[in-house]
Amino acid sequence: MNECSRQKPFAGVRRPAEPSPDTHDSLARRLRRRSRVAAKISIPHLLDTVWAAGLAAVAVLALSACSSMKVGLGMRVNLAKTPIASMKASLPQGPGIAPGEKLPLVVTFTEPNGKVLVTEGQGKGKVMWTDLTVVTTVVTVNQKGVLSLSKDPRVSDGKVPHVTITVPSSPGLRAELDVPLRYDYKFVANFSGKPGASGLNGLDGSDGASGTMGSNDPNNPSPGGNGSNGTDGSDGKDGERGGDAPSVDVRVAPKFEDRPLLQVSVTAAGNRKLYLVDPQGGSLTVKADGGPGGSGGRGGRGGRGGSGGSGTPDGMSGSNGSDGRNGFDGPPGKGGRITVTYDPATKLDLGALHFSSKGGPAPTFNEEAVAPLW
Repeated sequence: MNECSRQKPFAGVRRPAEPSPDTHDSLARRLRRRSRVAAKISIPHLLDTVWAAGLAAVAVLALSACSSMKVGLGMRVNLAKTPIASMKASLPQGPGIAPGEKLPLVVTFTEPNGKVLVTEGQGKGKVMWTDLTVVTTVVTVNQKGVLSLSKDPRVSDGKVPHVTITVPSSPGLRAELDVPLRYDYKFVANFSGKPGASGLNGLDGSDGASGTMGSNDPNNPSPGGNGSNGTDGSDGKDGERGGDAPSVDVRVAPKFEDRPLLQVSVTAAGNRKLYLVDPQGGSLTVKADGGPGGSGGRGGRGGRGGSGGSGTPDGMSGSNGSDGRNGFDGPPGKGGRITVTYDPATKLDLGALHFSSKGGPAPTFNEEAVAPLW
């Protein structure tokens, strides 16, 4: 060893001690522990993010693959790759739509060779609605080509719903149609009370235990033990009382179009519903029945008696427990009071309005001038 290596270190600086093998092991363990903790904290969050993104991507791919697969199997056609000469829209369940009603569209396509293609859904054809663009006014349309009209007649009164259908892959193709409004429909305004809750079923009784075995040995006979009795089932609970219906106020005003219609307002418990009724074929039923009582619960089954044990003589079997009583049905609620105020001009058409208030008083009618309801 040379002279420099034998010199003492500078007194102001402390030489770090050489780490022992135990220190290396301890440091490694701490680093591994911290890595595991970090992994537990970060990996689940990362997986959640990746899983959500992956799920969305899979859903999109599945829809795309499903459509492509149907086209490949001949169950659907790709309209972008199919020559079309003309197209026409129709309402097979038409001719018109009533407030609150749904009505399916069908689009028919004719190829240059005369072959006819029809939309899926109501048309039961091979043309996918995703290959079409449908624009509507007054009515709305879903992804399956089904039209819907708002229950509120004010949305459509005096208007003509219109539908325009185009093919993005063939800009020259277009089909349009008006959707007539109809009011010869059987409308229902139901303000009846809620049904009462059903009673709980009774609990079944426990079966009795079997008797202990005796001996049938002639030289050492012993009697079998008696079986224990089954316990009684518990009674079913009674059903709850049905809910009461609220009082209902009905106002009827005339509306003169190409034929007389009835404007009707039905109000109960702060909830107001409006109807436009064609008395020639249409109707409105206003219900304010008391809610039905809940059904009684079933009584529990009595437990079976335990069998007697075999012996000399055999033990006696236990008796069966009694079945529980079925619960009684709950009583119905009270019907609501229906008050009808009608304009004299509607008197002859009141037969289109029907009223039901089971469990309540009969409807009362007042004749007086009623201003237009909207």
